[in-house]
Amino acid sequence: MSNQRIGLIFAGQGAQYPGMGADLAEASLAARKIFDQADAQLGRSISDLCFHGSIEDLTDTANCQPAIYTMSLACLALLREQLDSDAFSPTACAGLSLGEFAALQAADAVTFETGLWLLDKRGQFMAEACAASDGAMAAVLNADPALVETACQRNSIDVANYNSPGQVVISGRKELVDKTVSDLREEGVKRIVPLSVAGAFHSRLMQKAEEKFKPLIAQAEIARPACPVVQNFTGAAAEDPASIKTSLQAQVTGSVQWEKCARVMMEKSDLLIELGPGTALSGFIKRIDRKFPVLSGGTAEQLKEAANHIKERK
Repeated sequence: MSNQRIGLIFAGQGAQYPGMGADLAEASLAARKIFDQADAQLGRSISDLCFHGSIEDLTDTANCQPAIYTMSLACLALLREQLDSDAFSPTACAGLSLGEFAALQAADAVTFETGLWLLDKRGQFMAEACAASDGAMAAVLNADPALVETACQRNSIDVANYNSPGQVVISGRKELVDKTVSDLREEGVKRIVPLSVAGAFHSRLMQKAEEKFKPLIAQAEIARPACPVVQNFTGAAAEDPASIKTSLQAQVTGSVQWEKCARVMMEKSDLLIELGPGTALSGFIKRIDRKFPVLSGGTAEQLKEAANHIKERK
């Protein structure tokens, strides 16, 4: 296997698209087994949702979270199959929001079944919290984070994500997000993009979801990971199961420190591979350091190319 230090980063909510994963299941028996396992465990067809569901169905939070988790780990199964090595071991793992659960599974800290169970419940709890409040999110581009934080504090909303240099996402009650957007425009911020989401994720409006999730995290079996997992809430690598649990719980309402996570992953890796739908995380890496090698691995073709890239650099 390659002497390169290979880090894996896993997609988060918002990356979903109709038909995702269908080519994986067609190209790989190992990937197909992941989808079959999810269908059997949940008693509903995650594979049909991914392969044939509408964007509306896929965007529903209760569907989206287990769907992206399953598809992301099907990508990992196909990559390992292409490398002819179930023993392929990343040097570090991270994931955006729900992607952190796939990262923990890739690092052998949780079983596939435990990760899926937790995310299925997390998605349900967050969907309920969305339905109970009129939440919204917006991406603020090319603004001083301190300016954004001050505006959020003034209007009683939260910073949901620090994604990359020049991209911060705000989250809260819709009327308060609108007020914050107006305030920021008055202060000279030119680019603010409303996000098409079901609610105010990673904000105080998810408090009920976090409270319901807490006892499930407490009882979940989480082992010491085989490699460092860089966590969203702290932006730091963790290996202690107790601290991993604490951060997983806090992440529901807390800010996602993705830029910090990405920088740690870049320190620990020579190459990053993004697994799951879309290319958002690869884009964030490029915004941090456009020269750092990162590969997208969301399709069978991309994963075959990634495997070849690794094999060529043994």
